[in-house]
Amino acid sequence: MNAVTAKRLRLRGLSALFAFAALFATAAEAAPNFQMPFPCGQTWAGQTRSNHRPQNAVDFNRANDEGDTVVASVGGTVSVVRNLGDTSYGKYVVIDHGGGWSTLYAHLNSYSVSVGQSVAAGRAIGTVGNTGGSFGAHLHFEERLNGTAQRIRFNGALIKYFDESGNSTNYTSRNSCSGGTGSGTVNTNGTPLNVRSGPGTSYSIVGSLADGTAVTIQCQTTGTSVTGTYGTSNIWNRIGSGRFIPDAYTYTGSDGRVAPPC
Repeated sequence: MNAVTAKRLRLRGLSALFAFAALFATAAEAAPNFQMPFPCGQTWAGQTRSNHRPQNAVDFNRANDEGDTVVASVGGTVSVVRNLGDTSYGKYVVIDHGGGWSTLYAHLNSYSVSVGQSVAAGRAIGTVGNTGGSFGAHLHFEERLNGTAQRIRFNGALIKYFDESGNSTNYTSRNSCSGGTGSGTVNTNGTPLNVRSGPGTSYSIVGSLADGTAVTIQCQTTGTSVTGTYGTSNIWNRIGSGRFIPDAYTYTGSDGRVAPPC
């Protein structure tokens, strides 16, 4: 092999290596289809500001939100579950989504996952809290690439940055709204729960469920406002064809929707 041929082979090898590296980088930077870290249908106020650390993070809050359910933005594997006490993130969870991407959920009141656990999008991972360096209950949320917080997108759309007046922007979660089902447990403190033919107390009774019955929630809709074990709510859960029960008597782990709309 002469010197010219050897040089050409080396150049071809380098070109192939660069092409492979570029392909790998493109794959690593392809972002997952991130969704809001709350159950389907819930509306939360999101705030960004230039003095936030990290700057690309967003803080979510709504009235009486301490203890509200936080869910996985997209499927992945839990990589961090940690409690920093009264400093920084306090109680927080990190989920690895592959390709260098991860999400971080901070200032939690509690967490319900462990390191190494696989979680699906919309799966409950903890509750909103006021831990760490927090001054009021809220969720601090980050979308990270190789450990660095990126500007946040939900369903491909960039959220609003920055409103220095302190105003927030309302966002409604579409997390797991397009398919699947929810689950719940009837909680009436002992009394059987009437099953109605539609989403309201004016509909006919078509059956009853004993306290403690587990139900699959096919979809959720609004109807008559009912006051029950979990406060007052106009959400009704369809548990079968022509079979509805009030969400106010159904434990779902969330104050909002946990299934697609009917």
